[in-house]
Amino acid sequence: MHREIPLYTLDGVHDAAVSTHYLTTADGLGLSMLRFTRAGSGDAVLVIHGLTTSTDMFVMPEHRNLVSCLLDAGFDVWCLDFRMSNRHSYNLGYHRYTLDDCALFDFPPAVEEVRHHIGGRPLHVIAHCLGAASFTMSLFGRAVDGITSVVANSVALTPRIPWWSRVKLAVAPRLVELAGIQYMNPCWSQDPLLTPGKVISRAVSLVHRECDVPACHMLSLMWGTGWPALYHHSNLDERTHRRSGDLYGATSMHYFRHVRRMARAGNTAIKYRPGNPRHAALPDNYFEHATEIDTPVLFTTGADNNVFTDSNVECHRRLAELGATQHELKVFPGYGHQDVFMGKDVATDVVPHLIDFMTRQRARHRTVRPDRGRLQVHGRGH
Repeated sequence: MHREIPLYTLDGVHDAAVSTHYLTTADGLGLSMLRFTRAGSGDAVLVIHGLTTSTDMFVMPEHRNLVSCLLDAGFDVWCLDFRMSNRHSYNLGYHRYTLDDCALFDFPPAVEEVRHHIGGRPLHVIAHCLGAASFTMSLFGRAVDGITSVVANSVALTPRIPWWSRVKLAVAPRLVELAGIQYMNPCWSQDPLLTPGKVISRAVSLVHRECDVPACHMLSLMWGTGWPALYHHSNLDERTHRRSGDLYGATSMHYFRHVRRMARAGNTAIKYRPGNPRHAALPDNYFEHATEIDTPVLFTTGADNNVFTDSNVECHRRLAELGATQHELKVFPGYGHQDVFMGKDVATDVVPHLIDFMTRQRARHRTVRPDRGRLQVHGRGH
């Protein structure tokens, strides 16, 4: 197939030193991080994608992207491709990974690896979608510490979804697996004629007449409720729209089961299996230590979010009611779920608000010493 923009390209980031860092999780997966830095970089930022996407959503050459904006503002940028990344193969087969696995096994070694290189400098996190949900679970579950600030986009500890998404979550994971399909793929339109994926893609496109990009139609089936579900077409560069299949990868179905379980638990982040000894270090309910976590979080969302609706508005409200008033909320008018980071105008509409928040949190920074094992926080602790 012809690509206007190369797959996994880093052409969207200029004048930066780029290095790749590999790490291994305690449950036996290899993860990777890309570091983008310039001479004299200051605070570090760990950037985390959502399910089926990857670092690519933050380095798009179609427009001025998040990583370039952060570099221009003087940040040392680390982009983590954790187990949900389409740059890895973990989602291309049956698995039983949950958000608990991400919270407990993926983010602690990533934070430790960054700390190994930056020492005690401030470390911020910008996370999106289920990357934001699982990272806030890691933070509020006390699996990671020493974080100066967090930006969590679209969803965190209170997943709320549209009614049609609830219907899909109730039946789709089991039906897909019973049909012998190991994963859902937005690129199924490129499969050979009469193959199962091709047939499904054609059928989905029959009810999605809002555009002529089959991958966009499949994404609306896989995520949220809408025509399209993930974003406003008008917010995207048309090249971004046309390469949707490259930017969002295939995924197996088990993460959706965890979202369904949390939605049914009063829209609250809980363990998938409370009695599972694999996750014994995490709380059964991720609000258990909410008042002990003093890391400020900026909860962001598009006003027209058709994937996780007003989840972050609700999370901010519930934490404030518990007395955790250091957190902030920012709603972006005219934006949905994914276009908050992948829209053509995010450099002016979105990113300045994130940079302002992180800059204001420097005064709260606590000196952190990289040690073996868990990071030790000095100064004002939890």
